[in-house]
Amino acid sequence: METIERQINTETDEGEMVVVISEPFDAPEGGGEWPTVLWFIDAPGLRPAVREGMKRLASHGYRVVTPDLHHRQGRLLFKEPTDMAEPGAKETVWGWIKAMTDEQIQHDGACALAAAGVDEQTPYVTIGFCLGTRAAYRAIERHPDRVLAGACFHPSFMADDTDASPHLTAGQLTRPMYFGIGEADQVQSIAMHQPFLDAVAPLPHVEVITFPGADHGFTWPGYPNYSESAAETSWSKTLALFHSAFHSYHHGDRQ
Repeated sequence: METIERQINTETDEGEMVVVISEPFDAPEGGGEWPTVLWFIDAPGLRPAVREGMKRLASHGYRVVTPDLHHRQGRLLFKEPTDMAEPGAKETVWGWIKAMTDEQIQHDGACALAAAGVDEQTPYVTIGFCLGTRAAYRAIERHPDRVLAGACFHPSFMADDTDASPHLTAGQLTRPMYFGIGEADQVQSIAMHQPFLDAVAPLPHVEVITFPGADHGFTWPGYPNYSESAAETSWSKTLALFHSAFHSYHHGDRQ
């Protein structure tokens, strides 16, 4: 399905933010709007690989809305793998991560949806990568009546030693989620996620797949850590999850 990308500016409580939208070129058959996916980026930012991923998802009949979460540090900041060899580059990216709170990220997501013309009552699904997986989880946790499902690729920060750690409330999840985790993840190991994984283990609507040999960031083709098997399995699981979530919603199962 042919897609189109557009970029708009919107205001947040902390200044202007870019929102990138990827969606099918033509309107849905029979009118209406394409179902919405709120996409939360990983730490390196809204780089070309992310836009290609958005395009891929949009080609399956979705409007993909992505806020530039690093807008407090600058406009459309991103780092490529080749940039990470530069002195101070890793510290810069960690600075971007530490500069954001859960509340700020959720605010950015809400602003992005509004800017894209998504009504406050319209249901959507969400997808997150790295730090974006915590954001996807938070979106479902806070709005289970509206966020129908979530997909998480190589997650980060799902368990910590604070009172706000996701693992403390994960057992209460009512919406389906998918988590794809590399067993060789050098950034956020499975052991770091174990409290969260233990919390969701009893939930039949939460699926966790671990991939032998896959490292952090396995999603992106052309990058050193790309794992085709992990990425393709995760995309397949995500598309099936999203299709099922919207199908259930539109056929009366809105719980």
